[in-house]
Amino acid sequence: MRVSVFGLGYVGCVSAACLASLGHEVVGVDVNPVKVDLVNDGRAPVVEEGIGELVAEVVRSGALRATADVREAIRDSEVSLVCVGTPSEPNGSLCTTYLERVTEEIGAALAERGGRHTVVFRSTMLPGTCLNLLVPILEKYVGGTAGVDVGVAVNPEFLREGTSVRDFFDPPKTVVGELDPASGDVVAALYEGLPGEVFRVPVPTAEAIKYADNAFHGLKIGFANELGAVCQALGVDSHQVMDVFLADRKLNISPAYLRPGFAFGGSCLPKDLRSLVHAAQRADVSVPILSHVLPSNADHLQRAVELVERTGKRRVGLFGLSFKPGTDDLRESPLVELAERLFGKGYELRIHDANVNVSRLLGANREYIETRLPHLAQLLADSVDEVLEHAEVCLVGTRDPAVLAALPHGDAPVIIDLIHLPDAEARRAEPGYVGLAW
Repeated sequence: MRVSVFGLGYVGCVSAACLASLGHEVVGVDVNPVKVDLVNDGRAPVVEEGIGELVAEVVRSGALRATADVREAIRDSEVSLVCVGTPSEPNGSLCTTYLERVTEEIGAALAERGGRHTVVFRSTMLPGTCLNLLVPILEKYVGGTAGVDVGVAVNPEFLREGTSVRDFFDPPKTVVGELDPASGDVVAALYEGLPGEVFRVPVPTAEAIKYADNAFHGLKIGFANELGAVCQALGVDSHQVMDVFLADRKLNISPAYLRPGFAFGGSCLPKDLRSLVHAAQRADVSVPILSHVLPSNADHLQRAVELVERTGKRRVGLFGLSFKPGTDDLRESPLVELAERLFGKGYELRIHDANVNVSRLLGANREYIETRLPHLAQLLADSVDEVLEHAEVCLVGTRDPAVLAALPHGDAPVIIDLIHLPDAEARRAEPGYVGLAW
């Protein structure tokens, strides 16, 4: 394919050279004449393992050249990759100045050129940037409709500085955010033959994926460093701890606990987090990530309370009460906390959990519920139907098959989904459905 790459920094230079090595005819575009001259001389404008040799090779073969002329680049290509920077503003917000400028320039050049052309945004940008900001700019300058007269896609990169050439040829995944299938086909064809799964998703999803990745990478580094500092203060070998931690591929390094749902609870997680943070404080070790996990969890629970408040309705049903399905363990259950808050606010509450019977609660479990929700017996309903007959709003915190089978469709009662129901995607179109974090 004939490809133009806008921006010859790390991402643009690596993308241009690697695409050229795959057999595409590539022209790099940059406002900096020094970068343009370096590329045309067969030299990379960035320092990166393997990039110098690769640029020299593809320039020598004629597969890659560079220019500062936007119109020339658009005229000689059928797809454009936008790789300009999106730095932070002083207040932390995303700077889209370069994205807007290059979109205007591409749009103006396309208006002169005519014919279908696909614009692919590879720069990191927040969800909504492409559809709400860049597409209107492109349509204004092109004088046509995105997805019809001009293709649009978002294709985030997952290149680590230092290993970016290797990462390009051996990607963990390829993400194609497509405005229309034809645009997605063009992007997918660029990377044909490379390993890794290809995900073709809506444009905002593609924009968000890069932020999910980088936020999690930062979280992992911060978590490891904070835990290391606590271990050092307690005289423990942190690397030995993490070696064992990393060996657990069932729970720790896995998809476990990484699906948006309701708040966590139970007899272990809250207690152990509190103990670890307290130990760090006693040792004068600052652990801002670890110390904010429980407050973050409490905020997530509060979101559910606020969703109920927004309905303006007073009769509430709650399905599920124990902290984990298939048990009657109520200790530090977030559903008990949710019930307590709603009851305390005067809501007419009815609860059904097939595994919870007040008369059978024993020991610490009984003591906990008598302290937190002493009126539980009068709130419990014997059947799913009893709750449905009472409720104007139903909070679903269980995957009990009897509950799932009985949940109605439509706008009454309002269904507030705390667990991402199996049919959540289909229910999204219903006026009475509300997802907690989806």
